[in-house]
Amino acid sequence: MGIFKRLTEKPWLDEQPGVVELRTASYAASNQKVALVCFLAIVGVVFFLFFAAYHMRLDPVELGGQPSDWVPMPEPPLLWFNTLVLILASGAYEWARRLAAGGDVRRAGVAFLLAGAATLAFLVLQLVVWNDLAARGYYAYANPANAFFYVITAVHGVHLLGGLVAWARAARRFAQADVAPRQHQHSVELCAMYWHFLLLVWLGMLALFANT
Repeated sequence: MGIFKRLTEKPWLDEQPGVVELRTASYAASNQKVALVCFLAIVGVVFFLFFAAYHMRLDPVELGGQPSDWVPMPEPPLLWFNTLVLILASGAYEWARRLAAGGDVRRAGVAFLLAGAATLAFLVLQLVVWNDLAARGYYAYANPANAFFYVITAVHGVHLLGGLVAWARAARRFAQADVAPRQHQHSVELCAMYWHFLLLVWLGMLALFANT
């Protein structure tokens, strides 16, 4: 019995019940970062499907003898200003990440709060864009181009709102004196990764709308 037990031993496995970190000789990542990367991959697929559906529906050629109902939407100037605001938010997160990595928790907290405020400003200004387009008669039900614009930008905004929930939890830790700098660095790094990804998605959306 003792020999059988010895043969079935697996000394290369960690005896701890949970996996805290994923490490190899050249790579180390927390389980939260791995989960975030997997989540962003899924989100990327969702937006890719939206973009693919947009291009499939975009057809100026007559369909079945009837003219296409696709009417491109205009790009309000405020939409481009919103892009600058989102770039500012992403840049503030990167600034906070570098400060936190350097151990400057106080300045990292200021940059982190600035990033959240810029994101809130972006969402408010995006509502202004929607209201302006609706006031000019560009309703979602008017034609497919309008519907795609509202749906895709709304899904993007929902992801930003979800990110602000994590931002609020991390921002609250900056007011606590008993939180280790390493914890701040980890939270800021995850938020920066999330916002950088959503910025790339937004730029892809703008390129899609501007070219059609």
